[in-house]
Amino acid sequence: MIVDTQTLLIFIPIALALNLTPGADMLFCLGQGIKSGPRAGFAASLGIATGSFVHALAAGLGLAALIAAHPLAFEAIRWAGVCYLLWLAVAALREPIGSLKPAATERRGTISAWRTGIFVCLLNPKVALFVLALVPQFVDPSQGSVLLQFLIFGAILNVGGTVINGLVGVFAGGIGQFLARNASVARALRYLTGFVFFSLAAKLAFDRR
Repeated sequence: MIVDTQTLLIFIPIALALNLTPGADMLFCLGQGIKSGPRAGFAASLGIATGSFVHALAAGLGLAALIAAHPLAFEAIRWAGVCYLLWLAVAALREPIGSLKPAATERRGTISAWRTGIFVCLLNPKVALFVLALVPQFVDPSQGSVLLQFLIFGAILNVGGTVINGLVGVFAGGIGQFLARNASVARALRYLTGFVFFSLAAKLAFDRR
């Protein structure tokens, strides 16, 4: 088995927690749902998922080639990823507390919302950095193809992200009004984001299998 069950049992809850923390992708789907309706909001989430999978494929290809040429580079990338996750945790906690607002978007049809979602994701360098920071922590070159492991973990992230962002897009009107009225929710989400990133970095740094 190229990805063992124990690793999946650790990765899946982490992936879901990360999918639930607000980011540019979620706010884009929220904004698209408010502007253009539920179908466009869900199409936007599919576009984000498509772009994320492209990032995972590119990262997997690059990392597989790097490990084949320089095996020790894997550990260097892993520790760089831990440092990046810690930086994300600090940045989340230091960000000013305020109500979450949907991203500014133009009114679009379903296909246009999907296509725009792809470009929003592909043109966001933070997504590529995040994939390189998170996924290598769970990849084990001794288990087989690094690329295939990347695609498996990327697919898990995308399934959760698509469901959550899709729900945000579909129910955007009610969610947008709720967030606009509840600064305490924004505060809780900021703290949750920082806690998830910090806990993930600490666990993966000191509990490496």
